[in-house]
Amino acid sequence: MRKATQFWLEARPRVPEAIAGLEALANDLFYSWDHGVRSLYARIDLRLWQKVEHNPKLFLRRVSQDRLDEAAENPAFLTEYRRILSNYEAYVASEPGSEVLQALDPETSLVAYFCAEFGFHESFPIYSGGLGILAGDHCKAASDLSLPFVAVGLLYQQGYFIQSIDAQGHQIATYKCHSSDELPISPVERDGKPVVISVPFPEREVHARVWQAKVGHIRLYLLDANTPENSEEDRALTLQLYGGDATTRISQEMLLGIGGTRVLSELGIRPTAWHINEGHAAFQILERCRQTMAEGLSFEEALEAVAACTLFTTHTPVPAGHDIFPRDLVAHALWPYLEASGLIFEKVFALGDRNQTDKFNMTSLGLRGSRFHNGVSRIHGRVASQMESDIWPQVPPEENPIGHITNGVHVATFLAPEWATLFDIQAPNWKSELRNPEFWNFVDKIPDYHYWSIHKALKQQMAEFVVHRLKRQHKRNGTGYSVTKRMTEKLTASDKDVMVVGFARRFATYKRATLIFSDLARLERLLTNPDRPVVLVFAGKAHPQDNPGQQLIKVIHDLSMHPPLMGHILLLEDYDQAMARRLLSGVDVWLNNPEYPKEASGTSGEKAAMNGAVNLSVLDGWWGEGYDGSNGWAIAPRDIDLDEEFRNREEARDLLDLLEFEVLPLYYDRAAQGYSEGWVACSKASMKTITPKFNAQRMVMDYVWQYYEPATLQGRRLMADNGRLARELASWKAKVHQAWGGVSIKVHGCVTDQCTWGDEVGLEVEMELNGLAPEDVRVECVVAMECSGAHSDPGSDRFLLQPVKNQKGKTTLFSTQVKPPYPGLQTLRIRAYPYHEALSHPLEMGAMLWV
Repeated sequence: MRKATQFWLEARPRVPEAIAGLEALANDLFYSWDHGVRSLYARIDLRLWQKVEHNPKLFLRRVSQDRLDEAAENPAFLTEYRRILSNYEAYVASEPGSEVLQALDPETSLVAYFCAEFGFHESFPIYSGGLGILAGDHCKAASDLSLPFVAVGLLYQQGYFIQSIDAQGHQIATYKCHSSDELPISPVERDGKPVVISVPFPEREVHARVWQAKVGHIRLYLLDANTPENSEEDRALTLQLYGGDATTRISQEMLLGIGGTRVLSELGIRPTAWHINEGHAAFQILERCRQTMAEGLSFEEALEAVAACTLFTTHTPVPAGHDIFPRDLVAHALWPYLEASGLIFEKVFALGDRNQTDKFNMTSLGLRGSRFHNGVSRIHGRVASQMESDIWPQVPPEENPIGHITNGVHVATFLAPEWATLFDIQAPNWKSELRNPEFWNFVDKIPDYHYWSIHKALKQQMAEFVVHRLKRQHKRNGTGYSVTKRMTEKLTASDKDVMVVGFARRFATYKRATLIFSDLARLERLLTNPDRPVVLVFAGKAHPQDNPGQQLIKVIHDLSMHPPLMGHILLLEDYDQAMARRLLSGVDVWLNNPEYPKEASGTSGEKAAMNGAVNLSVLDGWWGEGYDGSNGWAIAPRDIDLDEEFRNREEARDLLDLLEFEVLPLYYDRAAQGYSEGWVACSKASMKTITPKFNAQRMVMDYVWQYYEPATLQGRRLMADNGRLARELASWKAKVHQAWGGVSIKVHGCVTDQCTWGDEVGLEVEMELNGLAPEDVRVECVVAMECSGAHSDPGSDRFLLQPVKNQKGKTTLFSTQVKPPYPGLQTLRIRAYPYHEALSHPLEMGAMLWV
């Protein structure tokens, strides 16, 4: 018998006038960080709210009319609804603070932030992991600060994959298409028609429709290639995040960088500072050069003008995080665009070329096309300076232009509402004091019993969430009832408070998810001690093409099913922001043990700490700055030159030693009150020291002062008077590049090797300038303490040598008098480098000579 055809029909309810603001709230990603807004939908229908994965827009499509009508007539609901709506309206109406206004005038300044992914909330799945969450937090903090700010990205129909883990521990990746009308976005229209831009591709134009997402005070513009104007193949360009092959990837990045820049131009948006967040968006540099060349500048002159107002942030020292394309692919993909733009391929390719390898590196393009650059922690800044040192080949890495701003997290997003409520009582103005470490000493005044009771409540919520997810996971896989019961009994036992350790992040090999299993017999003894039991909770995704990362998942799954360890090792599937909020606020210890120095920043530990969890981590990324001896535990990384197996073994031993001899004894040192006073003190120290130093508002204001304001000023300076200074700088650089190979420097005469403290020593050097003028170079004497071991030290004393007047001959003399800044033995090194007053960074040319 033939089965009848089935059709779907969705009868959408009407939102009553009394609660009509629910629709506006559903269309502003403000809901992604405001617990109160999300609670309104949950109060109407909790089961549906959970079923639609906390998506307000989809919720309003699926909720029954009866439920909406009941809410509209419920006095208690209406009171809460009006309060939350009033808070939202006040937030949207708020103005920038004085600190922002000192740096950026909203009437004349605007920051454009480009990124390949944005992680605001689980209901808006256009992110994969840390980079996207960081970008989302950056936008949220920019909104909180009312910054003049706009963001640009791509709208992925399927986004990143949905992860399931089968009964054998294999990761299964599936994809789900998301309709635009269930996402918090709206079409960008002009004269009633959708705004569509196009980018030249080989043998065709690729079109992209433009959408916008409201994020409080700011806007995020998203490009969507799934438009009727495109072929089926091109419509799939924005199907998946980080999907497809190299051709797909370079096409996505052309659409993001070139297309995204065209979107802003089409909408009449004129940024004054441009922030390229990782190399995926670096093609914007080419489009902005093209636009600037239309004003009469040459490519070299346009590049100077564009780079002067551009910041490039690199996020990872791991090679896989840097997109590198072969020359023939770049030539094929870019040729139609370059031909239409008047750009010369060889000049463009040189911007991304790395050591003449015929490979085009998007990080190199980002660095060469910008004049402001940063890593995302102090350690990573040093590592990035070393990794990218060939961009400035003659400059010591510690002095090249790469700085750092350590990542922070958005407090309102990740702080549990229970803690926020307590803070409202204990310190009502805490939200305005997020960057004031002294203020956060109020945490010490919270009574220990009250503090611990909140942690226990959050831990119970986390346990219930984990048990529910595990039961659902095991039921699908056909796991027996007895196994599931044993798996969850440690978290459901009411007579024992078990210590829970969380490890949740992307499963990349350098993060060493299985390091704790290096001595399995010892670990088993620690986890299963009946007096001090431990549960390890793991969650995270491995890239579908990362087989070693997927193997880590299988190893953990197999160990979780090992009878002696069952219930002590738990593996959750499909890690997302909803799960993250539960784990981060409920675990006792947050574990992170990356291979040093490959964790550029890592922010999950910051989120855990603000909820009172205690970090147990390798001193890498942000923890290298956050650890102070009282707020967690640190694993000192071994020298990177040592054998990898030896390093892993020794650091694993440190981890287990800390767990056995410090962490567990402190946690289980309970008096009659039922909790450890020492643990509460450590938890409070974690919360109060990390929250004010590692939050997104602090991070964004660091960007404002260190990069956005200087880039805005420098960009205006170079483009003033029809780009006069950009033209002059490009011409000067060309002259220096041509002459520098023939420039030389040597000491003139003898240098005194002894003097009396307080006396001055005369120095004189002779330079062959090869056609350059004396004012084209800066000559310095760098004085450092004895045996500094480096050519220079950012903290060294420097003495400028001046050209001697009335000279004759081919060479130029430079001299100075040095008064030794240190007593005793010290080193004097003399160097010269090109210098022009219009440079954004004095060493940006990467040229330097030492005597």
